[in-house]
Amino acid sequence: MKYVLMFADTEQFAADLAAMDEAEMERAYARVQGWFAEHRDKITHHAHLMPPDTATTVRLDRGEPLISDGPYVEGKEIVSGYAEIDVADLDEALRIATSWPACPVVEIRPVAG
Repeated sequence: MKYVLMFADTEQFAADLAAMDEAEMERAYARVQGWFAEHRDKITHHAHLMPPDTATTVRLDRGEPLISDGPYVEGKEIVSGYAEIDVADLDEALRIATSWPACPVVEIRPVAG
């Protein structure tokens, strides 16, 4: 079964990351790289997303399409990346998601089809 893990940053996480010195930053990135290496047999695709201010949103629920700059929702949690995984079931997806070493929120969503 395929799931997408969506990694969401919080304002506090972003502030903590910005406050890290170079050595702390290298350790943080090494933990993330280690997580990807540990789960490489389950990860089918992954990407880091550009910041939310680079987004363009198309709203289709107002008659004519409305195109605007930025994310469609204002929130304190911003999806910063994702990984698609191919696992046996939700329990396995949960085991992988709960080991994520970076941003504090991971949404798990099944892939349709």
